[in-house]
Amino acid sequence: MVAEPATAPSPTTAPRRAGLPAWLTPARIERLAAHVSAAPDAGRVTTNAPYTGAPLAGLPVSAPTDVEDAFARARIAQKTWAATPLSARRRILLRFHDLVLARQDEVLDLMQAENGKTRRDAFLEVTDIAITSRYYARTAAKYLEPKRRRGAIPLLTHTTELRHPKGVVAVISPWNYPLSMAAGDALPALMAGNAVVQKPDTQTALSALWALGLMREAGLPAGVWQMVIGRGSSIGGALMDNADFMMFTGSTASGRRIARDAGERLIGASLELGGKNAMIVLDDADIDQAADGAVAACFPSAGQLCVSIERLYVAESLWDRFVAAFVARTGRLRIGAAFDYGVDVGSLTTPSQLDTVTAHVDDAVAKGATVLAGGKARPDLGPLFYEPTILTGVTPDMTLYAEETFGPVVSIYPYRDVEEAIELANSTPYGLNASVWSGDGARGRAVAARVRAGTVNVNEAFAAAWGSIDAPMGGMGDSGLGRRHGADGILKYTEAQTVAHQRVQGFYPPARISPETWAALLTGALKAMKAAGLR
Repeated sequence: MVAEPATAPSPTTAPRRAGLPAWLTPARIERLAAHVSAAPDAGRVTTNAPYTGAPLAGLPVSAPTDVEDAFARARIAQKTWAATPLSARRRILLRFHDLVLARQDEVLDLMQAENGKTRRDAFLEVTDIAITSRYYARTAAKYLEPKRRRGAIPLLTHTTELRHPKGVVAVISPWNYPLSMAAGDALPALMAGNAVVQKPDTQTALSALWALGLMREAGLPAGVWQMVIGRGSSIGGALMDNADFMMFTGSTASGRRIARDAGERLIGASLELGGKNAMIVLDDADIDQAADGAVAACFPSAGQLCVSIERLYVAESLWDRFVAAFVARTGRLRIGAAFDYGVDVGSLTTPSQLDTVTAHVDDAVAKGATVLAGGKARPDLGPLFYEPTILTGVTPDMTLYAEETFGPVVSIYPYRDVEEAIELANSTPYGLNASVWSGDGARGRAVAARVRAGTVNVNEAFAAAWGSIDAPMGGMGDSGLGRRHGADGILKYTEAQTVAHQRVQGFYPPARISPETWAALLTGALKAMKAAGLR
């Protein structure tokens, strides 16, 4: 049996500096809200600042008819936008890239104000969107321009693959990464020649609306990208009924409903859903590096990250030393509210998320789990703060053993050998992200290839795979369908068309040759093509 390490002290409390930045006035918020597609007399919904619980923004609420009107405008705008040369679309995305970097302080403040994350976590979203806009601006032509394909009959069949935009894409984006998930999924759809009607989560809509405003400033025509605000139960049906493609990031339960409805309409859908991501520390891992990596894997954005780690498996031979190092590092994290880079862990975003985290931890402790670090809310810092938490002794009868917590909570387990570690990592219906730590890169990659997850990072938490934007990112199993990034990230927003021009002679015999003779000639030609190595 491995020994239980001593629990860590409570995380360091950072100075509380949670007042809104001076520039973020009601007038500025209202200018952002004006980008919402809603009737002039629409009702309003109020969002609250997670740091303090105080009211933040009053946003117009879109009705189903507003969604239908947005799609009608988008269809008109999309025809012109699709006819716009790729070079012109490219220039708009590159201008947007520059504007995001130049005015990043605005959106950093917005993300912190409405999501509660730290500034360092918000900055990763800025870098993500800069990378995404530059990548698709520079690679779209390679993916979208007509491509010659091998014809049916060499020299006689001229075959071309064309890529046409789907039309109007619906994007439903979540609250946890309000810039990355909003702009990151819209940009390739726009670059492919589609229009976009988007429903960002109401709690974090300001960040998405900021991105929309910046794209229009960069030159995107009016109507090509529009946003609606409202509950899925109210306007989700209108989005589905009018969309030519659905891009959704959210819960597995909602994703199943969207997949079913998209199937009924025979439209495509890309779904990034839940996860219960695993990290494996192999017996040859560097303990200090792996412990640092575990902190980076489990607690960014207060654990409200689809690809963050919630299950951690450690080789028995390293258990005592690794757990002691991990617990000590977790105890040194600075938790608090600040619009600067002086905090390591910020707030949860919504009361319901705090309720979930609290319920999962309390249930585990009541059933015998041991808290090694954290384990409690911090109302002294703000209404939605929860300490970074490490649990051991978690068993299958506990809720957080298998269900996604989506908070700053990780359960940690010892394992005997690599086969057991891989089996444990794969013992979930989810398959979004995973992490493997080893002193031998080749060994780490070999283990990673056996983990059932859409992305697996070796000696890194999640940023290596996420930032490798030329490679696909997405989930297996209950973690979703489709991929973002790379070729898949833009081609999914297109319809493939084959145009084949047959010249001189086709597959049917000319009048002067009998069908039997023609069949013999073609048979000989097929054998000759195989002998020549032709495909």
